[in-house]
Amino acid sequence: MTVRFTARVAGVAEDRDLEYLAAGVAESDDGDGTELIFQCGLFEDEEEDVEESEMDSHCLVITGQATAYGAVSEITLRDKVLRVVVAPRALEELGLDDPEIEAVLDVDDEAIDRLRAALRRIMAYGPVDARPAVVQL
Repeated sequence: MTVRFTARVAGVAEDRDLEYLAAGVAESDDGDGTELIFQCGLFEDEEEDVEESEMDSHCLVITGQATAYGAVSEITLRDKVLRVVVAPRALEELGLDDPEIEAVLDVDDEAIDRLRAALRRIMAYGPVDARPAVVQL
């Protein structure tokens, strides 16, 4: 069954010192409830760094800080609904039974525009074969 929740918080953070970009949605800003955070580096990793870290693609962090790299196989943001399909290989790592997650965005249009722009950058990060097959942002 699809995981569905209403996100009342949407945000984007870019940290030049730590060299990462993050975009996320959450039910609340106090850490309670469901959350999805998407991240990537600001710069492409050197080949030897990739082999050591395996962090050469986007990262998905969900409620409880479960984390998987290259985990998103599809992502769509349309009509204030963010729909994410998690790759089957990442389900166990993220502690999910179902690959589909939908967040109804109860946030203003400016927050959605910032989220959309950041998600485009995050999903385009890393090798082509690690990017989602379907991206509609």
